[in-house]
Amino acid sequence: MSTSVDALGGSPLANDTLLRALRREPVEHTPVWLMRQAGRYLPEYNATRARAGSFLALARNPELCAEVTLQPLARFPLDAAILFSDILTVPDAMGLGLSFAQGEGPRFAHPLRDEASVRALAAPDLEDLRYVFDAVACIKRALAGRVPLIGFAGSPFTLACYMIEGGGSDDFGRVRRMAYARADLLARIVDINTQAVTAYLDAQVAAGADALMLFDTWGGLLTRSAYERFSLEPMRAILRALRPGRDGRSVPTIVFTKGGGGWLDALASSGASGIGLDWTVDIAQARARFGAVVALQGNLDPLVLTTDPATVVREAGAIVRAAGPGPGHIFNLGHGIVPAADPENVAALVETVHNVSREIHSASRVARLT
Repeated sequence: MSTSVDALGGSPLANDTLLRALRREPVEHTPVWLMRQAGRYLPEYNATRARAGSFLALARNPELCAEVTLQPLARFPLDAAILFSDILTVPDAMGLGLSFAQGEGPRFAHPLRDEASVRALAAPDLEDLRYVFDAVACIKRALAGRVPLIGFAGSPFTLACYMIEGGGSDDFGRVRRMAYARADLLARIVDINTQAVTAYLDAQVAAGADALMLFDTWGGLLTRSAYERFSLEPMRAILRALRPGRDGRSVPTIVFTKGGGGWLDALASSGASGIGLDWTVDIAQARARFGAVVALQGNLDPLVLTTDPATVVREAGAIVRAAGPGPGHIFNLGHGIVPAADPENVAALVETVHNVSREIHSASRVARLT
């Protein structure tokens, strides 16, 4: 069993279970972390955001980013921290003019609506994203080797969705029409995003991130052929190009395509260490088919956390048991925590994952020795 070291200082991590699971090494318990684990379901997060004045002011303040990143770890014995930021920092640094209206989500003042704007697009100067890398370093200091820190970025296609549409959408119709009618323009946007995201993730690793995740939130909207061209291949290119970490080893990576359950074969060969599963995927079947190739992360329906502790215990335990004792399972939700999630349910979830998985892994070890 290898020991993981802190990416910033080279000292051993107190809890490196997530990194070992991503390398498909033996673990004592299934590691658990949650997408959006620092967020609006926590009253302390809401207090910090109010103090910052806005979401963007919070995201651009490294000290406050560290504060909210560590808030869920103060409540729950999670196995990883994830950088508090937003996937749209990269297109914002390209000059698209990001803003967040109260209750309306992200908006870009200068979306890519014509050929001229697409032709003028260029990868950002990383100095314009310095606040993100400063936040990574600040969080690493605050963690003091307690657990790994996950850095992240949006996938090139998912970023393109917001950049073209100008904000959120139910169907991203403009983007999908461009994929059919002006594939050359979409390809250019995605190619530039691929360059930008690769450099952005490398800089996060240089600042101290121990693992990386690509959020391909909207890749599932595409046909199989369009997904391969505009979403999967750009992510493969990023994974191939990423530099080693400070210890000289490849940085563990996770790719999550929401709605990508039908493409797990392609995702498993993407070059990622782990594949995120949404809640529509049967994790037992996924483990049987791909568990010998990649780690699998998931996959509780986030709405379970809006029910009650007994339901959480039942549903979380069922997923841990379905995943089984083999190496390479990371417990997570099938998407991000919703604001209506009850913190007491999150506590029950983390406790259940740890307790049930310890029993399963212990029984498996005993069985192998007898």
